[in-house]
Amino acid sequence: MEAIVKPSGQREGSRADAVYQQVKRDIENFQLVAGDRFTENEICERLGVSRTPVRQALFRLQQEGHVEVLFRSGWRVLPFDFARYDALYDLRMLLETTAVRRICEGYGQVDRTQIDALSQIWLVPVAQRSGDSHQVAQWDEAFHCALVSAAGNAEMARVHHDVTERIRVIRRLDFTKQPRLDHTYDEHGKILRALKAKRAEQAVMLLSAHIMTSQSEVRKITLHEMHMARLKGQADSR
Repeated sequence: MEAIVKPSGQREGSRADAVYQQVKRDIENFQLVAGDRFTENEICERLGVSRTPVRQALFRLQQEGHVEVLFRSGWRVLPFDFARYDALYDLRMLLETTAVRRICEGYGQVDRTQIDALSQIWLVPVAQRSGDSHQVAQWDEAFHCALVSAAGNAEMARVHHDVTERIRVIRRLDFTKQPRLDHTYDEHGKILRALKAKRAEQAVMLLSAHIMTSQSEVRKITLHEMHMARLKGQADSR
């Protein structure tokens, strides 16, 4: 974990937000994985902040289902609740397929410039594709968020953003293997071509299959794979 720089006069709530973001990133990047235990004092020392903002941040993470407090023995990172993630994937499917229909049918305030911008990333020759799994994971998340945003419904985009935040930690594992990177480029490319041609049914079919594949990969996640991902991340950062 990186120390948090505290500008003079920084409010306690701002420090709690900074701690929350850092610990959540550590979980997302597999620096902390299911079963890992830690204390509030350890977080305080690593991030250079007082106990109050650390406690506030951890309680927030507890409410979101990422960690739990242990009686007189600190905190523990929780294992994934796959039933909950399946429900979130179902909601994601509904939001994104609705969005692509709106885009193809020109319903409401559709922003097609976002689709054009996505084409600059995903509709590129194979030789120009990124092999950086972390980068592709970020682009993948941005791709799906842009689809919903482009549909022009701010409330849909807000709900989708919340779902995205809650499933990010498991989606990252989907990009630890090269074949998934290649498939993501191929599948995103097909979805974009259907959108640009305004073929709604084809776009929905392709997007649904794409999300279901990702959901299937998530179900295969094991604690061993999580630890391997963390070790790889540590090696890459050296």
